[in-house]
Amino acid sequence: MRHYEIVFLVHPDQSDQVPAMIERYSAVVTDAGGKIHRLEDWGRRPLAYAINNAHKAHYVLMNVECEFSAIEEIENLFKFNDAVLRHLTIKQKGAITEPSPLAKAKEEAAKNFDSADKKPAPAAKEETQTEAPAEEKTADESAAE
Repeated sequence: MRHYEIVFLVHPDQSDQVPAMIERYSAVVTDAGGKIHRLEDWGRRPLAYAINNAHKAHYVLMNVECEFSAIEEIENLFKFNDAVLRHLTIKQKGAITEPSPLAKAKEEAAKNFDSADKKPAPAAKEETQTEAPAEEKTADESAAE
């Protein structure tokens, strides 16, 4: 079996259908005896240029290991689904299981946001009163004593 990376863009008006689409495409891979190594829903992101008057799209990334017949079936489903604006399938040398840079950035942002919520409030600075320096006696005053 070969390894493939599949990215597809869904029309933003059809974003609510994305989980069902992911299930359908995942089922095609697993029914053909394949495995899904990585599945990332990147969410709605801006496009570099408008596609069918859409300036945003819902992005999904899948890394799969399957036979070419499953890839042909998925691409056929992409072609006849009007909600899919664009798709790209790339053959990979091996399984890619680590999170993509985009997913890593989201995780780090979530960690930073969570840790910012959990940080204790900074302690109020204690004001230290500095005593005014004692008045120095001038040489005349000390001689007078």
